[in-house]
Amino acid sequence: MSALQKITGDLRVAVGQDSGLGKSLKYDLKGEGFIFIDGGTVSNEDQPADLTLTIALVDLADLLSGKINPMSAVMSGKLKLSNMGLAMQLQSKIQELSARMPK
Repeated sequence: MSALQKITGDLRVAVGQDSGLGKSLKYDLKGEGFIFIDGGTVSNEDQPADLTLTIALVDLADLLSGKINPMSAVMSGKLKLSNMGLAMQLQSKIQELSARMPK
């Protein structure tokens, strides 16, 4: 199983029936694929999203596991956001999803 498949599967478990975000979210993994979340759907499709987070796959794994802080990732350039205001609104909900991921 690839790292992308593992993270996608873990996010499916965390999302369950509904992500609770109220918006669509896409992780653009810099040429390593995509993870798209909308409601209870988690896929690897490159679809338009309300918020796109651009981050390397290895950094996403660290972000979701809590090894790196989202604000530090943004400040260091590891994480780019398509909409900073929306990202700030969704930050706590995204962190809740991360906390529900299998360890």
